[in-house]
Amino acid sequence: MLTSLYPSAIRPYEGIFAERRWTRMRARGHEVSVTHPLPRAPLAFGRREWAEIRQMPAEEERGGIVIRRPRYLHVPRRTRANARAFANTGLRRILRTGRPDVVVADYAWPASAAAAPCARRGLPLVVSGRGSDVLQVAGEAGLGADLGANLRAAGHWCAVSRDLLGVMDRLGERPDHGVLVPNGVDLDLFRPRDRGEARAALGLDATPWICLVVGHLIERKDPLLALRTWHAWTQAARASSSLVFVGDGPLAGALDREIATLGVGEQVRRITRLPPEELAQWYAAADALLLTSWREGRPNVVLEALACGLPILATEAGGTSELLEGLDGMLARTRDPRQLAKMLDATLSHPLETAGRGVLRDHARRFTWDNGLEALEACLEAAIAEGPGAGGTGGTGEAREARK
Repeated sequence: MLTSLYPSAIRPYEGIFAERRWTRMRARGHEVSVTHPLPRAPLAFGRREWAEIRQMPAEEERGGIVIRRPRYLHVPRRTRANARAFANTGLRRILRTGRPDVVVADYAWPASAAAAPCARRGLPLVVSGRGSDVLQVAGEAGLGADLGANLRAAGHWCAVSRDLLGVMDRLGERPDHGVLVPNGVDLDLFRPRDRGEARAALGLDATPWICLVVGHLIERKDPLLALRTWHAWTQAARASSSLVFVGDGPLAGALDREIATLGVGEQVRRITRLPPEELAQWYAAADALLLTSWREGRPNVVLEALACGLPILATEAGGTSELLEGLDGMLARTRDPRQLAKMLDATLSHPLETAGRGVLRDHARRFTWDNGLEALEACLEAAIAEGPGAGGTGGTGEAREARK
């Protein structure tokens, strides 16, 4: 696996969903190794970020998988050249330890730049799309043509949502070609629990409503809209409530300023990233999850909340709607905070009893890791059988069926 994002001892949550996928593939009997090239470019990153990159070990083992991190020269404002350097460095490192059956470019950009070099060596490569690595690259970054060329050179691609597949099929100029390989949810970890016990364990008051926002504090997640929605609801409902953000990112400062402007500092809490075990406690303690993204791949927080039986209010974005199909009142087709506040009021005014939470958990049961991994295996087997750049069938019949 060739990737630009994977957890490390320094950044344990970066690319955590990729790690969950590949540790499960290893548990199914596959030999898995990860190559995670890192840049040599102190002037291209902030001081803190560069310090973290420098500290990442050249090689480490996590969950029985060896992660190797060769260094490549990264030149600011040379996006295409940097992608080639990333890919070439990564591929050389991969081949030093032997020839694999197949390479997965996990996170489509920049790893898909290895497609042409792999094809020249007769080595199958599958491009795996997860979200911004496709949507942002093809959109704001203006690299859609480059990504499309990489997809055609690979001949095989998959993605975590049907929405992403549509974009990749269009860029690769092969309608209905890609294979749906969704992430799953750990139903043992993320499960309904007693709300009172969860709040007591977290030291929380048992009475006020708690709205939870989980995710990076970045533009596409739009945490400011979540804050304004919650504030509009509290003003209209005159309810005692709190809002909890779990995550960090470049919009943290803007969010703190808005919190101060609204005068709600005592009601809003910000927590940095949490390990899954602690996050599961917060899902159990909350009354609703609020997700106000304007772009998404297939948000894992939705799966986790559903598995915990937690009601959701989410704006329509990418693969979010795919996860909420058949659940009334949880998907908003507006970005007006006042309208969202009305929907939030409807969610909180009719709290789910045990049976209702069971319906949400049953909905989440459709999204198991085993289903996604079976689709991934079929996709990889097709790439190995057909070879690089072929991709004539878009995978086996079983894999194509998974698109539905």
